[in-house]
Amino acid sequence: MTKRLFPNFPDPIFPQIPVTGSEDVYPLHRIFCVGRNYAEHAKEMGVEVDREVPFYFLKDAASYVPSGATVPYPAGTSNYHYEMEFVVAVGKPLWKASVEDARDAAFGFATGLDMTRRDLQLKARATGRPWDLGKNFEKSAVLSAITRAEDFGAIGSQRIWLDVGGARRQEAQLSDLIWKVEEILSHLSHFYHLNPGDVIYTGTPAGVGAVEPGAVLTGGIDGLEGVELTIGEAG
Repeated sequence: MTKRLFPNFPDPIFPQIPVTGSEDVYPLHRIFCVGRNYAEHAKEMGVEVDREVPFYFLKDAASYVPSGATVPYPAGTSNYHYEMEFVVAVGKPLWKASVEDARDAAFGFATGLDMTRRDLQLKARATGRPWDLGKNFEKSAVLSAITRAEDFGAIGSQRIWLDVGGARRQEAQLSDLIWKVEEILSHLSHFYHLNPGDVIYTGTPAGVGAVEPGAVLTGGIDGLEGVELTIGEAG
């Protein structure tokens, strides 16, 4: 007879993301993130644009935090950065999908912040090690409510922007994305069985920078719910 270890420790519960205009929720299972998907951001990071294939890193679902939250300044860093992102929520199973098959695979879209311990990320990058300490940590994946794809319409010249303390820090258009959404979905589906519950942060424009306790971040994408985050004292 099996015996459960740690019976008082609760089973993990997947976060439930609100869906705009309804009482529906979207279950968040996995978070994929695309690196260097805006040319100007790659330039400011001192790296070349990866035009042959996109590349990715992951965050745990446990790193999710809803828009409007206050999060503590994270441990182990003195260079805590924001990255404003357009986020895709997968709406159907995809496995080795063509770009054409991936065109209608999004359930919806959201605004997100990929919060980053930049000093740890750059140290890992310089030594050829994984980025996990810099990217995958508690309360580092901020996400707005999801707007259904049919309510958002075609992805094109929508503006993406972020303010810190009311001052503009990032601004671009979704048409500036190097790898388009259907290309990302198709490529990623050749390595993972994508399913509803998977979300993809598609990269950040130029203008990333550090924030300190007390900072208030507000961002948006035309046609989507906005995102807001307050940085608290170190936890």
